[in-house]
Amino acid sequence: MAAAEGYAGQLIGVVTLLGAAVVAVPLFKRLGLGSVLGYLAAGLAIGPFGLALVTNPQAIMHLAELGVVMFLFIIGLEMKPSHLWSLRRQIFGLGSLQVVVSGVLLTLVGVAGYSVPWPVAFVCAMGFVLTSTAIVMQVLAERGDVNAPRGQRIVSILLLEDLLIVPLLAIVAFLAPPGAAQAAADPLWQRLGVAALALGALVVAGLWLLNPLFRILARAGAREVMTAAALLVVLGAALLMELGGLSMAMGAFVAGVLLSESSFRHQLEADIEPFRGLLLGLFFLAVGMSLNLSVVAANGVNIATGVIALMLTKALCIYAVARAAGSNSADAADRATLMAQGGEFAFVLYAAAQSQHVISDNTNAIMTAIVVLSMALTPLVVALHKRLGRAQAPSLDGVEAPHDLRGNVLIIGFGRVGQIASQAPLARGARLSVIDLDTEVITTAARYLNFKIYYGDGARPEVLHAAGAHHADVIMVCVDDPKAATRIAENVRRECPSARLVVRAFDRQHALALVKIDVDTVVRETFDAALRMGHEAVRAMGASDIEAQDITDDVRRRDAERFALEIAGKPFAGRALVLGNIDHIEPPPPKGDAAEPAAARAQPH
Repeated sequence: MAAAEGYAGQLIGVVTLLGAAVVAVPLFKRLGLGSVLGYLAAGLAIGPFGLALVTNPQAIMHLAELGVVMFLFIIGLEMKPSHLWSLRRQIFGLGSLQVVVSGVLLTLVGVAGYSVPWPVAFVCAMGFVLTSTAIVMQVLAERGDVNAPRGQRIVSILLLEDLLIVPLLAIVAFLAPPGAAQAAADPLWQRLGVAALALGALVVAGLWLLNPLFRILARAGAREVMTAAALLVVLGAALLMELGGLSMAMGAFVAGVLLSESSFRHQLEADIEPFRGLLLGLFFLAVGMSLNLSVVAANGVNIATGVIALMLTKALCIYAVARAAGSNSADAADRATLMAQGGEFAFVLYAAAQSQHVISDNTNAIMTAIVVLSMALTPLVVALHKRLGRAQAPSLDGVEAPHDLRGNVLIIGFGRVGQIASQAPLARGARLSVIDLDTEVITTAARYLNFKIYYGDGARPEVLHAAGAHHADVIMVCVDDPKAATRIAENVRRECPSARLVVRAFDRQHALALVKIDVDTVVRETFDAALRMGHEAVRAMGASDIEAQDITDDVRRRDAERFALEIAGKPFAGRALVLGNIDHIEPPPPKGDAAEPAAARAQPH
């Protein structure tokens, strides 16, 4: 009976955690404050200093730290060794510069502003220098910036900071007073040797053991065993690094990098992702629960000024370093607001410093509260910066604006559709003029193409003329924004009436709108792909090629008839060819012929 009650109590705790997250996170996201702040607020509400529905946040924190571990493993899967090597200057150059500058100035804040001894100020400062990987990576993931250049710079700095925990713990042992716990610790050379052996063992296993293991499991066909193996890799790598005195998150990251070129990479990511999301949310809940409101109340002034002073100083350091390293003002400000908080590794550093009498129990409690509050404030600061800050101007480094181009085919928008659509005109010997608004697309494509892409907004008439629209025989609008495509088509039709205009349509309604403004050819972006899928499905059911093609043609014809019915009676010039319906739309008949079915006027081909 007692055991059943114990299980019921544990189940109540789990239900409470899940319920708090389910209620708070959608609410905060709806308010535009982000999921991280939702988790933190939910943790504070149900924790021992809120409603006390959960009373042991530290136990949850130890489990939830695995969410950070799994997040780093997934990031590692996205970084091939060659890509990681290309980031070495950012990791050890930019990262080291930011850590050193921030560490020195934050230490001075402690010594000059709070009159604490320099060893205490140094430990407190370096704990705050270690940015929260969990919060920053979550925000980057929500914004889709993890693989963007500015996101990669932030990831590089985070990697260096994760590496720092090992030398910082060694420095704490060195700063400990005589007779403290460090006397029983292993010598530094021994700890470094153990760490090197653990890292070497992980590299050996990743290079020569893991891929054969996954091949054997894949042949066995046991789906749940593959999931278990994925968890084994992540947790085993984390455990190995922990035993070696290194960061668990770093171990998982290294394991991910070693598997980044494996044919099982996508399967591993799919298996780990649900656990990662759940445990990372649990981590943020535990951080919110660990905020000791009694400590905050007793040291309110010191904590409030400490949060402001440390976050502001760190943000200014990050901004200055980013600008010195060549980032534009918008990128530097974004990095400063995103990385101005302390992180989860600060708790590890402060606990070690407390146990070795480098800092007092009260200092540990105050600094822990400062770090937690800084983590809680970060989503608010990021949201405020996004709302009040100026829109980020795109970097035009290495990018030119168009100037009187004279290609006979002008392509506006050079994403996935534009790149594929350009191949046929090129094969026929066309001279292309290409403009795009995304500078990253321009600089990336420039590495692989033998023609130049220019920066420009096709919705502006002066840009169209500079891009050579008045010389072009064909203008292709391939942008993925329906409203922008419509505006561009209107301008092209008004400014360049003799050019043939081919426009990518988002859906049926967008195609109808484009037909109304006299676009020559409208291509519905998903129609042909969907027809092809249906065609292959019919063949897979046993139909012959001829039968499958007849069925596909019939579907295409009926769609053309429906499209013609929707067009009938609406004012348009009548020369649009709508690809996706593959039908010429003839002008509406005179009113005397209004009884003629619109479908009879559609000429499929």
